[in-house]
Amino acid sequence: MKLIALFLTLPVALLIAFNAQAQPAAPSAAKAAIPNPLRVAAEAAYPPFSALGSDGKLKGFDIDIANAVCAKLGVACVFVQTGFDAMIPALRAKKFDVIVASMSITPERLKAVDFSDKYYNTPARIVARADAPFDGTPGSLAGRKVGVQRTTIHDRYASANFKGAQIVRYSKQDEVFLDLISGRIDATLADSVAINEGLLKAPAGKPFALRGPLYDDPAFFGVGAGIAMRKGDTALRLAINQALAMIRADGTYRQINDRYFDFDLYGKSDDTATAAPPAAVKPATKP
Repeated sequence: MKLIALFLTLPVALLIAFNAQAQPAAPSAAKAAIPNPLRVAAEAAYPPFSALGSDGKLKGFDIDIANAVCAKLGVACVFVQTGFDAMIPALRAKKFDVIVASMSITPERLKAVDFSDKYYNTPARIVARADAPFDGTPGSLAGRKVGVQRTTIHDRYASANFKGAQIVRYSKQDEVFLDLISGRIDATLADSVAINEGLLKAPAGKPFALRGPLYDDPAFFGVGAGIAMRKGDTALRLAINQALAMIRADGTYRQINDRYFDFDLYGKSDDTATAAPPAAVKPATKP
């Protein structure tokens, strides 16, 4: 009878083991390395990625991605609203644990912080009035006022490559758009999605259009936006990478994407965004 019972229970045990292996694993990094709550730096002036809702709460693609990652990690998200140019110094000073603010993974930033894998990748563009007498190429911008958000990849690229242009820096991208609409500047270099959602879709954006080429030099623009954490927070980085992979695999990412966009924001699946700068790429000079 014992032998019969063994043969009866063995398939059940095997089935349980198979099902356990088939289920997506929760992030396996040591729980002690994952703060709970996880303090997340976020900007509130970069729609549709982050903005303040009418209820005073943060909303947007970045915010939803952060909440989805926290859910997979089994921790609570606490958002710390921070100006973009202050984020990396404040992260290093331990004012929060991670940055989820559409921050591009670049060689320059990798000197100061570590990054997760990318969670999206979109090119930069020039936007100006549709009837502007220049085509948006670097040479055509000489003598023009080009607005950028301070300390961003767009600031660094414009400063290094738009020879003869006057670079006008702002704390927030929406301030750049306001001055472009009012005519105080001639153009802005910014993320293509932020331009579309923050300017071109607005009634005041009707006279404006994208100009010139895609700007995506990896030495300046990196390989996509990632979640930043302090140097050496390896267990946290690996856990966040696993959480990002899980939300991609189970459809959560797609649901968030479709909430804001009618195209796939992620970019090419073969893009890699590991926390190491390309060896052959010379880091951008900080302006």
